[in-house]
Amino acid sequence: MNRHVTILGGGSAGLAAGYYAKKNGLPFAIYEARGRVGGNAITLEHGGFLFDSGAHRFHDKDREITTEVRGLLGDDFRQIRVPSRIYYQGHLIDFPLSPLDLLNKLGLIAVAGATFELLAARIKTKNRQGTFQDFAMRTYGKKIAESFLINYSEKLWGKPSSELSPQISGQRMKGLDLKTFLKEVLNGNTAKTEHLDGAFYYPRLGIGTLVEKLAQACGRETILLNAAVTRVFHDCGRITGIEVNGENRKPVDWIISTLPLPRLVQLLLPLSPEEIRNLSDQFRFRNLIVVALFINKGSITDDGSIYFPESQFPFTRVYEPKNRSRQMSPPGKTSLCIEIPCFPDDELWKAEDKKLVQDISAHLVKLGWIRAEDIMDDQVIRLPWAYPVLEVGFERKTQRVRHYLESFCNLRLSGRNGRFLYAHLHDVIRFAKDIIEEFVSESKTGLGSRGRPQEWVT
Repeated sequence: MNRHVTILGGGSAGLAAGYYAKKNGLPFAIYEARGRVGGNAITLEHGGFLFDSGAHRFHDKDREITTEVRGLLGDDFRQIRVPSRIYYQGHLIDFPLSPLDLLNKLGLIAVAGATFELLAARIKTKNRQGTFQDFAMRTYGKKIAESFLINYSEKLWGKPSSELSPQISGQRMKGLDLKTFLKEVLNGNTAKTEHLDGAFYYPRLGIGTLVEKLAQACGRETILLNAAVTRVFHDCGRITGIEVNGENRKPVDWIISTLPLPRLVQLLLPLSPEEIRNLSDQFRFRNLIVVALFINKGSITDDGSIYFPESQFPFTRVYEPKNRSRQMSPPGKTSLCIEIPCFPDDELWKAEDKKLVQDISAHLVKLGWIRAEDIMDDQVIRLPWAYPVLEVGFERKTQRVRHYLESFCNLRLSGRNGRFLYAHLHDVIRFAKDIIEEFVSESKTGLGSRGRPQEWVT
């Protein structure tokens, strides 16, 4: 019995769910509020330039998913090696941090002092890793943690590092240790390159190519654009239907939500318990502004991304799309994309595009990267719900809210925002695959085989 799958959200998570539903012969429909698919992972075109809505890349962390995506994109899905760096006090520092590079850039005295702090931190904070601050201090020591990681994280997430969970690191931090240092000293650039590991996969014409391929595989007839879900109805432990654009009510069999977790709670009717509403109201998200500058120069950097931890810069990350794929810029030209995270009520989010471009351009000119006359054109895009803010203790709150939502026997949550966690592209595709396989298994025994906790029965 192949029941119908209703998918809320047409971003990468929702499209991946549709892709696997189609592959397994399950009928489905994707409801997307905007007039396009892709969510916050899209590629835009401007005057012959291509640029992504963020420094997106695909990591080969799940071989099965990588193989699936390679099958979708073919030869356009290419592995590249472009490490990233940190801009700090006029230096470009390798990231992940390399002991030999730190020695070359900061000098022996600074590195010796940082090493002493690192050893002291690992003794003093042996059992303290409850916050990102604790985690960063223990991993790198006070000086390095504060210089490169803590300041950057506070700019990105908008909260003190003592209030952030260690999970914001996204498992990207590698420790500085004697073994790594000796290996780099003895083997030079070879060991340094291995340590940096700047390899990732990237489509020839931008990350939006993956989104478009997923949409094509789903079939455009299955994707309903400009279809905002305005209510989610439930009764007796299951989701019974959705309301679209405030008027059209649709019944559901299975339902997958990729909507931001607090948004889904707000849409439920009857209302969820007061405890769940109060907890979901505490979840915060960072928005992202991307300023794209189109430049009359052949090249500016050699890096995948450059991170800016220092407070005098309003942005956190700059990337040059051409370094991911030559096809992202016309011959002899290049572009820079500058990321500015903020909360929805920040002045930055409301600032005029012209003012943002002027401020950002002035910083880049001061750095010596470009001249004002090099800028041919610009474009500013704004992305809501870009990053779930993982504060200390978020796991308990998230678990409680998800426990309630997942008690509906036919509802599943997917995506970074739908599950309120720090997830990457390969993760959200994996979520989709596992959910659809669960539905296929349930179809053999009947809808809603998963039990519902008694505490939520009303």
